[in-house]
Amino acid sequence: MINSHPSSKPYDVAVVGAGSAGLQAAQTLGRMHRSTVVIGTDRYRNDPTGHMHNFLGHDGAPPAELRLAARKDAEAYDDVRFLDAVGAGVTRITGGLGDFLLEVEREEPVRARRVLLATGVRDTLPDVPGIAESFGALVAHCPFCHGHEYAGTRVGILGSAPHVAAMASMLQPIAEDRVVLTNGEALDEATAGHLAALGARVVTDPLVAVREECAGLVVALAGGAELALGGLLVKTEWKQAAPFVGQLGLELSDVGAVVVDAFGRTSVPGVYAAGDLAQGPGLPMPMASVLVAAAAGMMAAAACVQDAALARLS
Repeated sequence: MINSHPSSKPYDVAVVGAGSAGLQAAQTLGRMHRSTVVIGTDRYRNDPTGHMHNFLGHDGAPPAELRLAARKDAEAYDDVRFLDAVGAGVTRITGGLGDFLLEVEREEPVRARRVLLATGVRDTLPDVPGIAESFGALVAHCPFCHGHEYAGTRVGILGSAPHVAAMASMLQPIAEDRVVLTNGEALDEATAGHLAALGARVVTDPLVAVREECAGLVVALAGGAELALGGLLVKTEWKQAAPFVGQLGLELSDVGAVVVDAFGRTSVPGVYAAGDLAQGPGLPMPMASVLVAAAAGMMAAAACVQDAALARLS
């Protein structure tokens, strides 16, 4: 725990969030000798999973292990300090590109010249008993993160929207068999046609429950039938995990992500965003990946440094 700087000396940057995006941002800012406070808790989007995948040099490592090492790296820089607390609110306290005041639960308020949001999003899983208990391992939402672990098995894809056909196509070289579970919903004609052409089976019965059995899953269907799977891919609904986006009035994309440029700059000068909460130019949605989030954190931190340097020249 630390106390905030005196009001006469704000931090150069307040990083809110201590996942991969926030930790990489902190390291980058520390290396550039920018006074930085990282406000974060021990709650993360990938808490349910025991191992992360598709990350350079860390494939199969526990996410907590990476965060611990990353925090140790950032803490080695004298200009970086961590505040293990929940951020409650943020307010702009001067006009133009000025200072921000961050309210922190059970701590003194923190002032900063710039704010870098890395607070992530919160998932809501499909309302089927058993899915939450297996989410992060035998149930997942990303084939890039978990698809390989289902190789050679029958893989279920839960949903009826057009994306299920693309998912079935991506899994074709991985899965021995693919089954689309529409959970009682109807497929549109084009999606049904694509699945038929891919040789993917379609089961329309509603799901009653999902349970783990014999290193795999068993899906219980309405009517009493059961289906054994090696893994199940689902689509989660998500929303911003923290209130700061609304408090600052940041522009959002059609899917509810913070709109940023290639360097993580938001629609509000002095505010940057990185990680799962942000959507960069040309992307249809945030790219939910630990590696991408870390890279975005580095880019946003670099923008903080560059923008401050240019401001001093103007």
